[in-house]
Amino acid sequence: MTLPPGSERHPVDPSGAPAGAAGAPGSAAARVLRRVFGYESFRSGQREIIEHVVDGGDALVLMPTGGGKSLCYQIPALVRPGTGVVVSPLIALMQDQVDALRALGVRAGFLNSTQDLDERRAVESAFLAGELDLLYLAPERLRVEATLRLLDRGSISLFAIDEAHCVAQWGHDFRPDYLMLSMLHERWPSVPRVALTATATPETHKEIAARLGLADAYHHVANFDRPNIQYRIAPKKEPKAQLLHLLRTEHPGDAGIVYCLSRASVEKIAEFLAGQGIPALPYHAGLDNRVRAENQARFLREDGIVMVATIAFGMGIDKPDVRFVAHLDLPKSVEGYYQETGRAGRDGLRSTAWLAYGLQDVVQQRRLIDASPGDAAHRRRLGTHLDAMLALCETVECRRVGLLAYFGQHGAAACGNCDTCLEPPQSWDGTVAAQKLLSAVLRLDRERHQRFGAGHVIDILLGRSTPKVTQHRHETLSVFGVGEDLRELEWRGVVRQLLAQGLLAVQGEHGTLALTEASADVLRGTRTVALRREPERVARSSARSGGDATGGAGRARRAAPVDLPAQAVPVFEKLRAWRGATAKEQGVPAYVIFHDATLREIATRMPTSLADLATISGVGENKLAKYGEQLLDVLAGSTGTPEPD
Repeated sequence: MTLPPGSERHPVDPSGAPAGAAGAPGSAAARVLRRVFGYESFRSGQREIIEHVVDGGDALVLMPTGGGKSLCYQIPALVRPGTGVVVSPLIALMQDQVDALRALGVRAGFLNSTQDLDERRAVESAFLAGELDLLYLAPERLRVEATLRLLDRGSISLFAIDEAHCVAQWGHDFRPDYLMLSMLHERWPSVPRVALTATATPETHKEIAARLGLADAYHHVANFDRPNIQYRIAPKKEPKAQLLHLLRTEHPGDAGIVYCLSRASVEKIAEFLAGQGIPALPYHAGLDNRVRAENQARFLREDGIVMVATIAFGMGIDKPDVRFVAHLDLPKSVEGYYQETGRAGRDGLRSTAWLAYGLQDVVQQRRLIDASPGDAAHRRRLGTHLDAMLALCETVECRRVGLLAYFGQHGAAACGNCDTCLEPPQSWDGTVAAQKLLSAVLRLDRERHQRFGAGHVIDILLGRSTPKVTQHRHETLSVFGVGEDLRELEWRGVVRQLLAQGLLAVQGEHGTLALTEASADVLRGTRTVALRREPERVARSSARSGGDATGGAGRARRAAPVDLPAQAVPVFEKLRAWRGATAKEQGVPAYVIFHDATLREIATRMPTSLADLATISGVGENKLAKYGEQLLDVLAGSTGTPEPD
C-alpha cells in the first residue's frame, strides 16, 4: 500500500516517544490538526483528550454527534508510532470512512467480511509493514484468532472503541460482541484505549466504564447541547400531510432522514414522497442487501436525497449536511431519540428535529413492551425508557432543558429555539376530564367486566351511538355523553397524557385501557391533573392535498442556503456543482471532498490565491494541493463578466 501525498508521519525520538506530542499550541497534535484536517484550533475538550491519549493514557469520551469525537483518536493515531486500531460496528460505512481519511492524505484501511481474500491480504501486509495510520475492524473480527495473531505481529498505537454505548445493558443487544472488548487491555496492556459514544446517561456512562475497565481512565463528558438543532414535537393528525408540509415549506431540496417504526411504513412513506416529486429512498432490514447498499450510497453521495428508514439506518453516518430528521413514530427511548436526531446538522448549521406523536404511538409502544422477551426487570427497564420519552413529548417546559437534564446536565436556561420556547403551550386543569375518562374505564371493567381501547371509550364519553356502543348497550352507562365539552382530538390528548403520567395503562395485544394504582387518587379527588392543551394548528390545505403553492405536485425547489449573504449564494451553488461532479468522478460522497461549511466560507470570503485558500477552515495541505487550483478556477468563473452576444 503506497503512502498518499501529505501523509508522512510526525517524527519520533530514538526512544519511540512522539516528538512534541503534548502541551502547548505548537504541539504535534496541533500541527496535525492544521496540516491534515485544516482547522486552526481544537473544539472544547478535544486538546485535553488528544494529549492524554498521545501520552499513553486511556480515555472515555462522551461527546454529541458532530462534536468532533473522531479527531480524539485520529490525531493520536497520527502522532503516536504504530497503527491506530478502530473497533466499529459499522461495516457498511467503513469504505466511506476510509475514503474520507485517504482524501486527507491519511493512510487508512479496513478489514471486514465485504472484502475478498486478496483485498484482506493487501491490508494485512500494509499493517505489518507499518504503512497504515488507521485500521478499522468490526468487533466480530476480534473473535477470530487469526486477527488477534495479526495484531500481535504489528505495532499498535492505540485502540479506539467507537459507539461504546453498545457495551451497555440497553445497547449490547445490537452488538453483543462489544461485551468482549475488555480483552483488548488484557492482551495488550500497554496500548492506550479511547472509548467514544454520543449517547450516554450517567448510568450508561458508569456501565461503559465498568465493562471496559475504564474506571481510572480520563473521562470527558461534553455539553450534550446541539444549539443548531431545533427540536419540535407535533400532535399526529395526518402524518403524511404534516411531513410533506415540513419538507415543502422548510426543507425543499434538503437531505434528510425520516424514521418509521415498521418496514411497511418505510415503504409507504418513501413511495408517497417520491410521488410528490421528492427524491426519497427506503432503507430497512427486509430489503435486498444490494438495494439497501445502493440506497445508502446514493444518500451519502448525492445531494437532496431523503432517506426513509427504520432505526437500523444512520449509526455512524458521517454525512454533515443532513438538514432534518423527522420521526413519524415515537422513539422507544430518549437515548434513541437523541442519537437519531443528532444525525442532523453535524456541520453546525441550522437543522430541524421534528416528531409527530399521537395516542396510538403510546398504545403501540406499551404493547411492544408487554410482548417483549425477557424478564420483568427487562420490561420495567423498557417502561422506564418509554416514560422518559413520553415526559419529553408532553412537557410544557423547554424541550432542550428536559433533554439535557436526562443526560445529567441540569440547570440549563430555556433555549428559545424549540417549539415550547417559540410557542409556549398552555396547560389546563384536567382533573375533571381525567375523572370522567377514568370513571368510564372503571365502569366498563367493574359493571360489565369488559375492557376496550381508547377509541371506544371516547365514543362513550362523546355520546356516540356507534354500532359497537349499541351492540354492548354502553349507551346505558352513566358516563355516556358526559364528555361532550371536549372534542375528540382533546380527549385523545387526555388519554395520551394520562398514559404518560402513569394514571392509565394499556394491556393486552388489543391495547385495552386499564386503571393503575395511581388512578384511585384522581377518582377520589385527592390528586389534581395538569394537562397540556392540544394546539389548534393544522397542516395547510396545500400540504393535505399534496400540491405545492401553485397547486401542482412538482419537485420542490431547493431552498436558498441559510446564513449566507445574498451575493454568496450563486457562488456556493457553483462550488456545490463542482464538488458533486468531482465526487461522482472519484466515486466518493460529496462531503469527502469538502463539507458545506467549508464551501460556505469559501463563497463568502472569495479567496484569490492558494495562500488565501489555506486559511479556510477544513482546507488542509492534502486537499489544498489536490483541489486548490480547481477551486480558484470556479471562483474566477463566478466573478467574471459575461461575454457580449
